[in-house]
Amino acid sequence: MFFLICSMLLYFLPTILGRDKADLMGIFLVNLLLGWTVIGWFIALIWACSAERYVPVRAVPVSSGRFCSQCGTLSPYGGHFCAACGRAV
Repeated sequence: MFFLICSMLLYFLPTILGRDKADLMGIFLVNLLLGWTVIGWFIALIWACSAERYVPVRAVPVSSGRFCSQCGTLSPYGGHFCAACGRAV
């Protein structure tokens, strides 16, 4: 039983290493379908080590005001004049 668990961990090592990558599904499929060939296993391992990490896109918060075109100060949303320089926003 111990040998079976160690064999499965070794077989799916490329998938385990590539779990935080953007191409995780591709690495898993190559590992699952072609991993029984030594070449397919090495291809999956190299792909898992060289793929870019997945970086989630973060939403930019919506501004609650407007910026002055002259001084760049953030003015309240309903304001018509800049609080710092007095210019019309």
